[in-house]
Amino acid sequence: MALMITDECINCDVCEPECPNDAISMGVEIYQIDPDKCTECVGHFDEPQCQQVCPVECIPLNPERVESKDALMQKYLALQAAKKGA
Repeated sequence: MALMITDECINCDVCEPECPNDAISMGVEIYQIDPDKCTECVGHFDEPQCQQVCPVECIPLNPERVESKDALMQKYLALQAAKKGA
């Protein structure tokens, strides 16, 4: 699954720089996660880094984006290939 940021977000700015896929950005009112870029840090780390640093624990799994670890790894590989081609 991709992760999501809930409305409990306090805009503390700590999650955005931790994302290795640049999936986190400021939305209209709170930070948001692009589910097409979120791999839950698969391919980079053992645990999602944004969840590790969030002081209010407002970054749960997105129930609308159910993805297996294999699917997350495939997304990671595609993102890396796109990054190299850019």
